[in-house]
Amino acid sequence: MKAEDLRGRTEDELKDQLLALKKEQFNLRFQRASGQLENTARVGTVRRDIARIKTILGQRQAAAGAQS
Repeated sequence: MKAEDLRGRTEDELKDQLLALKKEQFNLRFQRASGQLENTARVGTVRRDIARIKTILGQRQAAAGAQS
C-alpha cells in the first residue's frame, strides 16, 4: 500500500482500512504466538501500513486545524 494511493481516499475509507488492518494485526499476533504464522514479513508490513494511515489522518487533521 502506497501513501499516494491512501491520500486519494476519503477519511471514512481510511478509517475502515485502519480497522481492518488492526484486526489483521491482532490475528497475526495470535498466529505467531501459536506457531501457525507462515508469512512472518506480513507482521511488519501491516504495522507500516497502519502507521501510514495514521500519519495521513494526522496530517489531514493538522491541515484542517491550521485552516480554522
